[in-house]
Amino acid sequence: MAGRQLADKWLKTEALLSNADVAPHIPHTQIYSADTLRSMVHQHGMVVIKPLRGGGGYGVIRVVWKNGRYAFTYMSKTRVFGSFEAMFTALEKARMKRKYMIQQGIVLARIGGRPIDYRVKVVKENGKWGYRSMVGRLARPGLFVTNLCKGGTMMTAREGLALSFRNKKVSTGKRREMRNLTNTCISILENAFPGIEQLGFDYGVDTRGKLWIFEVNTRPQ
Repeated sequence: MAGRQLADKWLKTEALLSNADVAPHIPHTQIYSADTLRSMVHQHGMVVIKPLRGGGGYGVIRVVWKNGRYAFTYMSKTRVFGSFEAMFTALEKARMKRKYMIQQGIVLARIGGRPIDYRVKVVKENGKWGYRSMVGRLARPGLFVTNLCKGGTMMTAREGLALSFRNKKVSTGKRREMRNLTNTCISILENAFPGIEQLGFDYGVDTRGKLWIFEVNTRPQ
């Protein structure tokens, strides 16, 4: 059975935010609007906007505010603006009227200057959830998205954590934390959306070692 599919990222984010143990691991996230984008990019300095539906890194845009100037990056191209209004006008064209959400930008740990994040895939079979994979996804040079379909490099989560932190104890601890958090999230999402049978969790670890949940997919690749 394919199980229930739930494409809307916001609905899954709301469900996870309802849990006091999971909420601290979710970046500040809001539905996209001009006022919210201005407020969040001023608050965090960097945000990522992403379509509410879709995957593969398609349509994901990074927005930065620094030294009074605004910039957004889509794929490998960055455009810089002297005002929020000018940036937002250009951003609206790039967004192509798709519904978006805004997420606090996280400075990820890197390997050779390239950001890395992690995909944990779990599947329910015969009434029990089991782990299918825990992999690291290293961004293609010059990109901030790590998706394999955008040229990212896949490695084991163990290898990615070891290379980005150069500390076996940290690597082992982060993988254990990832599993524990995944198990908690499975229960939350299964209660909220009965019928799901597979989940793909996108995790990031920032430069200080904090674990973040970026999104959860019900159709993980």
